Amino acid sequence: MAFESFRDFVAQLDRAGELKRISQPVATELEITEIADREMKSPGGGKALLFEKPTVNGQISPFPVAINTMGSHKRMAMSLGANSVDEAAAELGALMKAKPPTSFREAIKLLGQALDLRHAKPRIVKDGPCKEVVHLVESSKLRVESWPPAPDWKNPSTLNPQPSTLANLPIQKCWPLDGGRFITLPCVVTKDPDTGERNVGMYRIQIYDDRTTGMHWQLQKVGARHGRRFYETGTRMPVAIFLGGDPVFTFAATAPLPDGLDEFLLAGYLRKKSVELVKCETNDLEVPANADFVIEGYVDPREPLREEGPFGDHTGYYTLPEPYPVFHITAITHRKDAIYPATIVGMPPMEDFYIGGASVKLFLPIFKMNFPEIVDIALPAEGVFHNLIFVSIKKTYPMQAYKIMHGLWGMGQMMFTKYIVVVDDDADVHNTSEVLFRLCANTDPQRDSIFTKGPADVLDHATSEMAMGTKLGIDATKKLPGEGFKRAWPPLIKMDDAVEEKISAVFGDTTKK
Repeated sequence: MAFESFRDFVAQLDRAGELKRISQPVATELEITEIADREMKSPGGGKALLFEKPTVNGQISPFPVAINTMGSHKRMAMSLGANSVDEAAAELGALMKAKPPTSFREAIKLLGQALDLRHAKPRIVKDGPCKEVVHLVESSKLRVESWPPAPDWKNPSTLNPQPSTLANLPIQKCWPLDGGRFITLPCVVTKDPDTGERNVGMYRIQIYDDRTTGMHWQLQKVGARHGRRFYETGTRMPVAIFLGGDPVFTFAATAPLPDGLDEFLLAGYLRKKSVELVKCETNDLEVPANADFVIEGYVDPREPLREEGPFGDHTGYYTLPEPYPVFHITAITHRKDAIYPATIVGMPPMEDFYIGGASVKLFLPIFKMNFPEIVDIALPAEGVFHNLIFVSIKKTYPMQAYKIMHGLWGMGQMMFTKYIVVVDDDADVHNTSEVLFRLCANTDPQRDSIFTKGPADVLDHATSEMAMGTKLGIDATKKLPGEGFKRAWPPLIKMDDAVEEKISAVFGDTTKK
């Protein structure tokens, strides 16, 4: 299903029993983080949280804050409009495998898949709810449109549109040593100046003052590549940041899509409804018409870079200050009834574990198209997104595990992976204990390990040089004779199936470990 606003999604979470409302005032400075961190580390990711009265410098913000909205397998699936992430992945996988039909029945099935694609292409509209309130920063002009406001949570009569600035948005200071307040779920829209191809990425935004922020697009990100072209020409780079709207937008902004593939195509496919885009007020970029907040502006390549950070990051450590471009704000627009979406990152497990896991499941069919021997892939929470990857394969020839390691290191953001462990197809890669058992039992450290060099995550503080590091691959599969293994490989201990069935029938499955 498609959500027409972020508020619609939050209301759906509420109806499903997946939301906790917090009615007392809570400070955006550190306090929201402490409450959210405890909730995210609850079994299964806890519940989504709605802070109805967040405070900024002691003053209650006009906008509630929703956090941890995708921080469980169930809520992640709900954000995609699916019963489960596996269901969404299966649909995409079927589409990727579509072949010319050989029968009328297959033709009808393929037609159904093709019809789903009618929703993929975004379409431009003249106006939308994201422009109910328009604040042109440079002229301080306020315009309030005549859109009918949706009911507030408690009292619809309290809706009072006012010029929203960065000062009254409930932007968090997440951790004690953070360099300031940070927007943590921004969808950043840029365009390639040569091809016009759009990119929607997620790069944290540090607030410097009411009109400028940091723009933390890292070296290897598409937004940074777009920026380098503007720096080469010396022309202003238009940038738009939006928050909220359909939660699938946030997921699409984090998805590991190939450079040049529009994230709104993925969003339209997943929500089974075209994404309606509206032109910004002060530049020519387009943003979702149903977004909750839009922050428009530019990056000036003639301007010196500015220190950004520190920031308590998904690595579990603070990212130390580094120079990044300055983003200048020209307009802020929003819904009258906007809800501010947020997240926090830090010591795992956090909300990003579920977002990253959904990405892996959704794109697993694409990995399998390139590497058909892959059975499953998992990103354990301890790997803080992409530092550690477990892969199971159906091994049929010597050195196949090493082929998979090198192949994955060459695929998009997997270039940042520090450790890849490959196991056989009968191992559950989502069971870290089982993978570690195979790692310890099936390897000789010198024979079954490989070191190589490559790009590293800019946020990785452990590398000797920024953005460059070493990778370790471990082959924890059963060894074949052609791999120099001359001994007999012993069978894995397993009970007889008939005995298992008999004992389960008598004592129940709960006794089986």
